[in-house]
Amino acid sequence: MYIGVDCGTQSTKVVVLDPDRQILVGEGQAPHELISGADGQREQDPQVWIDALEQALATALRRAGIDGRQVRGIGISGQQHGLVALDADGCPVYPAKLWNDTQAFRECAALIEAMGGEAGCLARLGVVPQPGYTAPKLAWLRAHHRAAYDRIATVLLPHDYLNFYLTGERVAECGDASGTAYFDTRTRCWDTKAFHHVAPELDPERVLPRLIASDEPAGMLTPQMAARLGLAAGIPVSSGGGDNMMGAIGTGNLSPGAITMSLGTSGTVYGCADAPVVAEPGLIANFCASHGGWLPLICTMNVTSATRQVQTLLSLDLPGFTSAVAAAPPGAEGVQVLPFFDGERVPMLPEATASFIGLSAHNTTPANLCRAVMEGTTFGLRYGLDLLRAQGITPRDIRLVGGGANSAVWRQMVADVMNVPLVCVAGEAAALGAALQAWWCDLTGRGDTTSLQTLCDQAVQVDESTRTRPDPARSQAYQGHYERYLTTLAAHYPHLSVAPR
Repeated sequence: MYIGVDCGTQSTKVVVLDPDRQILVGEGQAPHELISGADGQREQDPQVWIDALEQALATALRRAGIDGRQVRGIGISGQQHGLVALDADGCPVYPAKLWNDTQAFRECAALIEAMGGEAGCLARLGVVPQPGYTAPKLAWLRAHHRAAYDRIATVLLPHDYLNFYLTGERVAECGDASGTAYFDTRTRCWDTKAFHHVAPELDPERVLPRLIASDEPAGMLTPQMAARLGLAAGIPVSSGGGDNMMGAIGTGNLSPGAITMSLGTSGTVYGCADAPVVAEPGLIANFCASHGGWLPLICTMNVTSATRQVQTLLSLDLPGFTSAVAAAPPGAEGVQVLPFFDGERVPMLPEATASFIGLSAHNTTPANLCRAVMEGTTFGLRYGLDLLRAQGITPRDIRLVGGGANSAVWRQMVADVMNVPLVCVAGEAAALGAALQAWWCDLTGRGDTTSLQTLCDQAVQVDESTRTRPDPARSQAYQGHYERYLTTLAAHYPHLSVAPR
């Protein structure tokens, strides 16, 4: 059996993969507490992740009905960009700052300027740093909590930290490292000069983890952790990766033409490329994939987090919210929402706030408000998909994942707005991807040359009941609504340089 772990923003999920039957035989989940503030603070105590992993793993093994000593490997998927700074004893010097923390927007602007502007960043890193990336957070910690900063001995990402917890090894892999803003995504190596811009007192050779290949183990499960978790000591813990990289594996997105779209707390759209995808103005993140190649990606900050805001405002449960969306017509009778409750990354608007536009005595209804916020988040993802299309990344279909994908209403809206057919993948994509990578790592270590693509072909299954095709009439109507959204976006933020159509 192989274990896949997905440490996300709201919870940790664990799955147990049976490689003989190529199915998931057990799942577990445990929630996370979030430290948040009105100034953009989004943090978590890394101990929360450890506690959740242990709880979710015990649940998954119990539901699978297996002895933990049957497990042959573990893979970890983690939320990207988070800063986990450790002291010499391996203890966090400060709570982990998460991907959606925007407190470091000033430090991010200073880093971009120091590296020669956006063009200089693209030339150096292949990406333009965002406030949520790791490097600006490190500069923020230096500026605001110097005593904690001065204790730093190691800088890790969330999934790296869980690997460290399991193995005692301080390593990183190129996919997750791509979102730090001190990693060259073209050459797959740390950019020590970029690191020096944000942490001049720290020696990157000492504090940055060793880079390993995607099919290489981060290390072996220590006897102490094996006893604690009820597993066998010495089994491999694969390199793991960021949640999007593991989601690509878990949706079979390993070759050009595939597109994965996530309707989670945030939204992502990413494809697969054989070469780096670096383009002005840097809104496409030229991330490395965790299976080889590259994973061109865009991320929006507000998807289910935005719909929950309106759901809570109107005191609706989830079925009530969904029914309200279905009761309103496409275009919500002119109501528009720019859903930037947490700022925005694509387009780059870290200080933006949400706006409700076009309200009148005629159209201000709960149903229109609900539909408009769902449409606003979906238009943001369309904006990102069009950026990928402009680089020649054309989807055959969309593999849809995330909590929002459970809604048939939302699935149809996505298909109509994107004008692309879609289908959901069975199971938790990132956790499944982590389990598949663990299987691949174990086989590779035993001299078996079976490809990861072959393993994905066997184990990644789509849910045919969710297959959704765009309705031509609604797609045409939504094209007009989307263009109106872009016009509104440009009117509110005239400095934006890119407006896909």
